[in-house]
Formats: sequence, C-alpha cells, structure tokens
Amino acid sequence: MKSTKLVVKVMAGSDDPERCAQAFTVAATALASGADVSLWLTGEAAWFALPGKCEEFELPHSAKLSDLRDAILSAGKITLCTQCAVRRGISDGDQIPGIVIAGAASFVEEILHPNVQALVY
Repeated sequence: MKSTKLVVKVMAGSDDPERCAQAFTVAATALASGADVSLWLTGEAAWFALPGKCEEFELPHSAKLSDLRDAILSAGKITLCTQCAVRRGISDGDQIPGIVIAGAASFVEEILHPNVQALVY
C-alpha cells in the first residue's frame, strides 16, 4: 500500500479536541495500514509541534495525542506551517525534533502528486 500517500492537514487544536484527535487518529491509522503519511499542523494545531503540548491534550475515549504523534513521527512526516508558526511566536528550533517547518508551496507540491489523498480537519 506504500504507493498511496495520505496528506492530513489539521487546523483544530485544543479549541476543537474531537476534530483534532480525529486527524491524528486517521493519520496514525493510515500509517499502520501501510500508507505513506504526511501530517500538517496548521492553525491552532501548530501548538502541537512544541514539546509537552500533545502531552497536555486530553480527550476521553481517545488515544493519547502524544502516542499518535510519536507513531507518525516514527514512520511518517509531520510539518508545521510556516505562517502558523510565526503567528504564534514559534521559531525554527522550538519544535520537537523531526518536525519540519514549511509553507504553502511545500503543501501544494505534496498534494498535487498522483496517488495522493488529502484530508483537512
């Protein structure tokens, strides 16, 4: 199934916990199913690029966000939106190791390839 790539863009954070958790869950599940996964942290989800923020997140009957993040980082890719980081005062180097910062051009380049499915939460 590695020929299929899933790009998940999550804009929701602690402000909309169910939508946020669903995005991380779908990304981790797709990865476990053999898909190539790229998770983009945008909007309020940008905070989850910082150490300790996923660990603070709680949603009853949901997997720990930090466990989902770690699973995605272990075999997939997590990207923090450049503009979203700047608006929140997040500088390159503040993020968890392995999370890259990139902008809209990189996102568009990822989703315009054949065999790519994109989801936005």
